[in-house]
Amino acid sequence: MTAARTGGGRTEDGHGRLGGKLSGLAVAVGCALFLGSFGWGALVYRPYLVPTDSMTPSVRAGDRVLAERIDGADVRRGDIVVFRLAAWGDTPMVKRVVATGGDTVACCGRDGRLTVNGTPVAEPYLRTAGPASPTEFSTTVPEGHLFLLGDERNNSLDSRKHLQDAVGGSVPRSAVEARLDAVVWPLDGAFLERPEGFADLPGGISRMGPVKTILWGMAAGALLVFGGALHDPVRRALRRRGERRERRTEAATDAG
Repeated sequence: MTAARTGGGRTEDGHGRLGGKLSGLAVAVGCALFLGSFGWGALVYRPYLVPTDSMTPSVRAGDRVLAERIDGADVRRGDIVVFRLAAWGDTPMVKRVVATGGDTVACCGRDGRLTVNGTPVAEPYLRTAGPASPTEFSTTVPEGHLFLLGDERNNSLDSRKHLQDAVGGSVPRSAVEARLDAVVWPLDGAFLERPEGFADLPGGISRMGPVKTILWGMAAGALLVFGGALHDPVRRALRRRGERRERRTEAATDAG
């Protein structure tokens, strides 16, 4: 007995079985890739809802972000961090680190820029033109602490509001919970690249975490699962179309 043939002339028990095996393999690999990437992300990252507009335009109130779980000792200048401190309200807050322990941070220099240890810092992420802060200040950050500012300098309750505290408005590194890497909602969000303005200062800038690899892994896994699951429905649809074409051809032949 010969094997059943599809409209395209291929044996159903040959290419059909091979296609079924390949689609099953694609689904299995896709599931493993998606779940593995998702699990990795759950271990490394934590989602947050940005509470205020103080970090506009980098992140806005209501944005959902992914923040890498890190130790405060790993924080570098330029990082956008999530921290919690009783003196600041004991709720998660999002600000940018502009100076670390031992730095003298001031504003504003002759060109209106923020200075760290006398070096002007380029801050292209600021929302408005003009001075980097509407109020002047100068302070030395204690060791083990961080000086934090919002990108919306005209409307941010940050270290400048606490300059009269014993630690000059700075926050201990231990208060840091995570470091932002990406905006995931709304969907037009973006990866939060590290600002180059701090790169030439001692210690440099941090590296972005594995968020890109994780998201691409999840996307590739989902695509494999979707593609593998479509194999059988597509194959059956093509077979039915081929059978209809063969019946029309036979009917035309009989009529002739």
